[in-house]
Amino acid sequence: MHLVAIGGSDAGISAALRAREFDPKTEVTVVVADRFPNFSICGIPYYVSGEVTHWSNLAHRTIADLEDAGMTLRLDTVAFAIDAENRKVQVRDVNNLEVAIPYDGLVVGTGAVSVRPPIDGIDGIDGEKCLDETDGVHLLHSMGDTFAIMKTLEESSPASALIVGAGYIGLEMAEALIARGLEVTQIEQLTEVLPTVDSEIGSLVNTELAENGVGVITGTRVTSITQAATGSKARLEVQAVSERGSTKIFADMVLVVVGVRPDAELAASCGVETKPNGAIIVDKQMRTNLPGIWAAGDCVVTHHRLLGETYLPLGTTAHKQGRVAGENALGGSREFAGSMGTQVVKIFDSVAARTGLRDSEARTVGFDPVTVASQADDHKAYYPGSNRISIRYTGDRVTRRLLGVQLFGNRRAEIAKRIDIAATAIFNEMRIDDISDLDLSYTPPLGCPWDAMQVGAEAWVRARN
Repeated sequence: MHLVAIGGSDAGISAALRAREFDPKTEVTVVVADRFPNFSICGIPYYVSGEVTHWSNLAHRTIADLEDAGMTLRLDTVAFAIDAENRKVQVRDVNNLEVAIPYDGLVVGTGAVSVRPPIDGIDGIDGEKCLDETDGVHLLHSMGDTFAIMKTLEESSPASALIVGAGYIGLEMAEALIARGLEVTQIEQLTEVLPTVDSEIGSLVNTELAENGVGVITGTRVTSITQAATGSKARLEVQAVSERGSTKIFADMVLVVVGVRPDAELAASCGVETKPNGAIIVDKQMRTNLPGIWAAGDCVVTHHRLLGETYLPLGTTAHKQGRVAGENALGGSREFAGSMGTQVVKIFDSVAARTGLRDSEARTVGFDPVTVASQADDHKAYYPGSNRISIRYTGDRVTRRLLGVQLFGNRRAEIAKRIDIAATAIFNEMRIDDISDLDLSYTPPLGCPWDAMQVGAEAWVRARN
């Protein structure tokens, strides 16, 4: 049995590792487009900030570790065609040598690529030369992108940066660049930063950014990026528009991080079915419509336990889907249990997190949602260092089923672990009333007899009753 995995990030490597666990006799080949298999893309901001001292530390496993696990790595090798009928993958290495790799099972884990928004100057709207990293304009979704950013920081010594987009990576990069001493402005097209949470939580994130020196502009769309005129106060000139009118921003570097899209053209070209957004269609066993081909990670649709089929690129999801695909490609029957969009992000000394659904999302799938806001101490107030946590519980009005939770608080308030309580409860379809019955740990320096998660649940119950 020969399994081929295309893609050396979370899904591809997880598929390969699981295949070797499932059947150690299986021959596994992983085709990797660069030289950085199994690297943590999520850790890039912390390398840029200097908290991770060397880029090689971002590797979940070294090349030697992966080879010791029994897989053959074809690095700096691009898969450019799939012959599904004859079960072969055409690849081209760094020396332009082309070969066909036969497979018994194929896992496509090609991931996602950065969205390049319609901004004149980076997408050639007017047919002009596009600005790129040599001009100080960067996208960020790979180790290659990371090295380009570091080159700009180290060789050009920029004094200022504009970040286009205020999602998770954008917020983390704002903190990273502030840590490096740059003057940072963050611009978001929507009305609040971190638009995956309610505006009430987003506004708290906005305040945290401002208190740490980030200039925040919301409800504003960037229309063009050009090289600034000689004698200008910065290297680049950015034009933006909002309901208030147009504005001009100068910066020495610009980072565009407005999301990702599925990188699925290779699979689609051989007949694998995709959605209109380009995501590969798979079932819960990660099978595509073609025999012998599975797919996983940021290039595929995601089964959401509450929403059904959606597109939700997350590293945690890619790891799980990859394991399912790797096992099933060898004859297993495992299913992906589903995502709930559990996410957490550190913003300077604060943390925001969410899991499940917000009101607007819940309504789209037929729930009758009620959202109640509350606050609670992270541990007993008489013990030094206590902090308040802002909480938003969303539940169904009739069934009282827990649908979603959003949290914001100090980085020492165990926000990540508390959102995991909510994720576990939603996974098991618990009612909000039942959260109060959970036997959660307590000691005054670390918690309260009624944990903050239970305080939030009781607030919802009282409001509902």
